[in-house]
Amino acid sequence: MKGVILGINSAARIVDLTHEIPPGDLRGGAFALATSFRFFPKGTVHLAVVDPGVGTARRAIAVKTSRFFFVGPDNGVLSWALAREDIVAIHELQNTAFFLRPVSRTFHGRDVFAPAAAHLSRGVPLRRLGPALEEIVRLPWPEPRRAGDQLRGEVVYVDRFGNAITNIDPGALGRFSGAGFRVFRQGKRLCDVAECYAAVAAGHAVAIMGSTGFLEIAVNGGNASRQLNLPVGTVVSVRCR
Repeated sequence: MKGVILGINSAARIVDLTHEIPPGDLRGGAFALATSFRFFPKGTVHLAVVDPGVGTARRAIAVKTSRFFFVGPDNGVLSWALAREDIVAIHELQNTAFFLRPVSRTFHGRDVFAPAAAHLSRGVPLRRLGPALEEIVRLPWPEPRRAGDQLRGEVVYVDRFGNAITNIDPGALGRFSGAGFRVFRQGKRLCDVAECYAAVAAGHAVAIMGSTGFLEIAVNGGNASRQLNLPVGTVVSVRCR
C-alpha cells in the first residue's frame, strides 16, 4: 500500500497509525482512528483498512469533512471518527481509472483504497472518484449506563501494553459525586481510580483517565487485559468509594 501511494504521489508523507489491530476487528480499528485522527494537520487523508468483507458487495468510500479526508471500506471502521466531524461529502469509489488494474479479490487496501487516498493527496476532486452517497454504515457506540449507585460500561479496546480501555468518559463519571471511585467486575473490586499508573506499586491494578479520554484499567508494569482477564466486551462498573 505504501508503494502504491508513493508511486502515485512521491511527495506523500506516510504516517503509520497502527498495524496492531487484530484481523477483522472493526471496533478496534474504529477506536484507534477515532482517538487519533484529530491530532493530524488539516487536509490529512486518513486511510483505514480493516476489511473482513473484502471482495463482497460492501461499498468502498471516501469522505470529505471540514478538516480531513477519510478513505476505507463502508463497514463502520470510519464511523466513530466521522461521528466527531462535520461531513461535507461522501462518495463511493467506483471510478476504475483511479484503481490499480487488475483489482485483486483479496487486497482492496492495495488496489482500491491506497490509490484513492494517493489521488486525493494530489488534489484530485473527491467527486471524480465515484457517485455521491447520503450515508455510511455506522457502528453503534456502547454508551455507559447508570444503574442505581453505579455506572456500567465495557472494555472497548486493549492497547499494546494490555491496558483495558473502557467507554466511560469524564462526563459520565462527573454525574456521580464522591471522594473517589472504584472499579468492579461481576461485583468483585478490581482497583481504585487514581491519577497515574505509578499511584500503585508495581504489579498492582489501577484505573486512570488515559490519553484517549476514556477510563482505562491498567497494571503498573504489567498487562491488565491478560492478568485481570479483561478482553474487549468485558462489562465493568464504577462506584463511589
